[in-house]
Amino acid sequence: MGHWWVRNIVEPGKLPLLLALAAFVLTFVVTRVITRLIRAGRGPFGDVRAGGLHIHHVVPGVVLTVVGGFGAVASDRHGVGGIVSAVLFGMGAGLVLDEFALIVHLDDVYWTEEGRKSVEVVVLTAALVGLLLAGFVPFGVNDLSRQELADRGTAISNIVANFLLSLVALHKGKARTALFGVIVPLVALVGAVRLARPGSPWARRFYGRRPRARARAALRAYRHDRRWARPSRAVQDWIGGKPDPRPARLPGHR
Repeated sequence: MGHWWVRNIVEPGKLPLLLALAAFVLTFVVTRVITRLIRAGRGPFGDVRAGGLHIHHVVPGVVLTVVGGFGAVASDRHGVGGIVSAVLFGMGAGLVLDEFALIVHLDDVYWTEEGRKSVEVVVLTAALVGLLLAGFVPFGVNDLSRQELADRGTAISNIVANFLLSLVALHKGKARTALFGVIVPLVALVGAVRLARPGSPWARRFYGRRPRARARAALRAYRHDRRWARPSRAVQDWIGGKPDPRPARLPGHR
């Protein structure tokens, strides 16, 4: 276990990525703690305002991401500059993705149901970067031997096949499976061979005249969502805080 850690994670080439991931996760956690304290009216923290304008933390996040990104490009990856740039980039990415839902909706949805997207994106990002640190290479290249890597045809065929499997999974409405499938080929294969989710482009294209396939897909999606929706929401609430309840609406009003 110790040799695996040294070989795959603490090796010099991966140290900037490790520091960027650590800064990313720590920044997200600290930001969520502070925002939850502000929401509860506790502690010395408060919203940042300038001239009556609420400055969201995505703004300094963009600045840090730009500085860290350009700094990483301009510096030596193994030097101090590369390490500092990696930390700045991780901090900036943590601040930006914590308000991912705000960017998508162009509205302050931080404490709403839509705001759960930010937590989900942060968790997915951390998981994918963790797989890269563990030694996985996108498109299944890590599954090839040195001799196979030397053969360009074999390497290219493997990359294309894994990319197509991930594309099929995405076309079937399985975005998470497609993302992880880019790094772990087996995941993409599972997503590609299983039934598509109702409403996905694949289902609309291939299940239109297959009522049994549509029914099976709908039943599988229902069972999956019923099984995992509540635990997923509980984890998201624990990480990011419970959203505000939706206001009651009068009948006939939207």
